[in-house]
Amino acid sequence: MGDARNSILERPAIAALTAQMQAHGTDRDAPVREVMGLLGDRWTTLILLVLATGACRHAELRRVLGGLSEEKAISQRMLTLKLRALERDGFVLRQATTHVPPQVSYELSELGVGLHQQAAKLIGWIEENSPAIGAARSGFLAERDQGLPLPR
Repeated sequence: MGDARNSILERPAIAALTAQMQAHGTDRDAPVREVMGLLGDRWTTLILLVLATGACRHAELRRVLGGLSEEKAISQRMLTLKLRALERDGFVLRQATTHVPPQVSYELSELGVGLHQQAAKLIGWIEENSPAIGAARSGFLAERDQGLPLPR
């Protein structure tokens, strides 16, 4: 087993991956890790997709997200947390009016538009490959149900 472990560590691609991770941050709060985490959570990508259609007020955004999501509702607190994280990283701009009561709206920044474009490409790839993913899932479940050993 020690030989197999050494062989993977000796691969040039592993060395390149190590250098890339060291250059772009391996810390938990490094942008490369946090942004990927945001895109993988339950709400952030959907927020990006909605804001790509134009600016939205908080209540409007919450209502639209509830209508689009299988979960049916996002709490006000969760939406606020997600919007703050997106604003912190420069993906979302927050606009507040001085009206009484104040109105707050959110829109994608230039950086946010770029992130949305990349997320849309990934979504397109997933949609294009959905039949293959579905087939792999079915095969996996069939093997599991037959009691065959699963790959590790």
